[in-house]
Amino acid sequence: MTSKPHLKPGFLAAMLHRLSGIALAIFLPMHFIALGTALGGADSLQSFLGVTHNALVRTAEWGLVTALGMHMALGLRVLAIELFAVRERSALVVSACVACSLTVGLLFLLNGS
Repeated sequence: MTSKPHLKPGFLAAMLHRLSGIALAIFLPMHFIALGTALGGADSLQSFLGVTHNALVRTAEWGLVTALGMHMALGLRVLAIELFAVRERSALVVSACVACSLTVGLLFLLNGS
């Protein structure tokens, strides 16, 4: 009996890579707004950054940092497949990529004030 294509580790990795990329693309406008307020001076930037002390914003930042870690780790997986033709132990590699990205997110949460 063959497993369903959507349950294979490679498919899961591809979907996670795409979803984390979409999350990063959605974040870009907020990043540009922050950069724009920095051009307005230190006071305007400080007032904008004051919003980041909200618990909801901190949770969103955690999600963003985790998405960045996941996108990077799974992107390195894609590079390894392309450059080195490595396809063995795909489930282990995908699990390691997800674990690394969650670790980066957890470190971000523990370091926050």
